[in-house]
Amino acid sequence: MRIIEKYFPNLNPEQAQRFGVLEAIYQKWNARINVISRQNMEAFYEHHVLHSLALAKIIVFNPGTDVLDLGTGGGFPGIPLAILWPQVKFHLVDSVGKKIKVVEAIIDELGLRNATAERVRAEKLERRFDFILARAIGPVLETIEWINGKIKSDSKCAFPNGFFFFKGGDLEDELKPFADTARVFHLCKFFEEEFFEAKKVVYLPG
Repeated sequence: MRIIEKYFPNLNPEQAQRFGVLEAIYQKWNARINVISRQNMEAFYEHHVLHSLALAKIIVFNPGTDVLDLGTGGGFPGIPLAILWPQVKFHLVDSVGKKIKVVEAIIDELGLRNATAERVRAEKLERRFDFILARAIGPVLETIEWINGKIKSDSKCAFPNGFFFFKGGDLEDELKPFADTARVFHLCKFFEEEFFEAKKVVYLPG
């Protein structure tokens, strides 16, 4: 939790309380249904929570923004961002039922009224969103093909509506089809920990 306060020192009491209990809640649920590896649980706040919150160093979602967390897994980045931005609507989806079961339970336990979860494949989604987030998911081009047409046209934020991909390593080949539109943000510019040296967030307009 200290690492969260290090980079986000202005949390209000409710946000601080929710972030403070997050690790214990995940440890409890992870013991029943494994959604996070044991190795990653040892660096839970750095590898999962702070990594998710990196988006807040790039953009601020205005109240009422409608955000999809695609392939949420154990609830990242959606749950930490829902704690940080209580006036933003987050819909967390995954095709794996046991993961969504855990995510729904954690949302309920935290009392997050601005977050919902659903077991569904990306191509079956019928709603549209202002922004779509994807962390630890497949190649950018393939992902966009799955969710083509799911971005709303009217923008509420400083960035035009679109996609944010949490990525690592060399992205040169993966981003060649988007050379004129992609913006790459290196997380080592925001966080000093070694974990973030090769981590990036890629923005693409919808």
